[in-house]
Amino acid sequence: MRVVICDDSALFRKGLALLLDRVGVTIVAQAADPSELTALLEKQPADAVILDVRMPPTFTDEGLVAATELKKRFPALGVLVLSTYAEGALAARLLESSPRGVGYLLKDRVDDASALRDALERVAAGGVAVDPEVVSMLFRLRQEESLADRLTARERDVLRLMAEGRSNAAIARALFLGTKTVEAHIAAVLTKLDLSQTPDDNRRVLAVLTWLRMEGTGAHQNRDR
Repeated sequence: MRVVICDDSALFRKGLALLLDRVGVTIVAQAADPSELTALLEKQPADAVILDVRMPPTFTDEGLVAATELKKRFPALGVLVLSTYAEGALAARLLESSPRGVGYLLKDRVDDASALRDALERVAAGGVAVDPEVVSMLFRLRQEESLADRLTARERDVLRLMAEGRSNAAIARALFLGTKTVEAHIAAVLTKLDLSQTPDDNRRVLAVLTWLRMEGTGAHQNRDR
């Protein structure tokens, strides 16, 4: 199996190359950034590539963007993205843009050379390889998106203002509603978010935390489109 490694850290690239060489993976080239990777693939055919999700210059999602573009340009190429952290939203973007021949693993798993080779073989064959921790996160994201779909536009407005720390009276003034109406909306939000009353949990705080997670993943924004 012919593989190209793309990572801005030369030390990580070389270490990964040595690790994979021990399990029979041929590293045909190494690149420091996505543009160099694309140029190498134009000249040197490969079965799969490994690239970091955060690359120069901004270290946000350059690797993810590159993975999507690579799949468009080289459909048969397996693309395995490595990430330092479990980021369900980024993994979801990758799988939604390219549901075949892609993988998303955490970097702390790469010390298991056999598991890494198995992931490379799967993506090279058109399959999918996703880190178990990321899979759990994706399930949570989907659950939160489902919860967001339950809320009406007015209930989301109320929840947003709750997240800003406003009291019921302040929410009522901001939305030109009666206090009793706001209380009814909050009760509906808590019910729809499955936040049952317990002695140890503040349901209002839990509702706000749910909203912040939705905001971070774009779940409520997708609902508004």
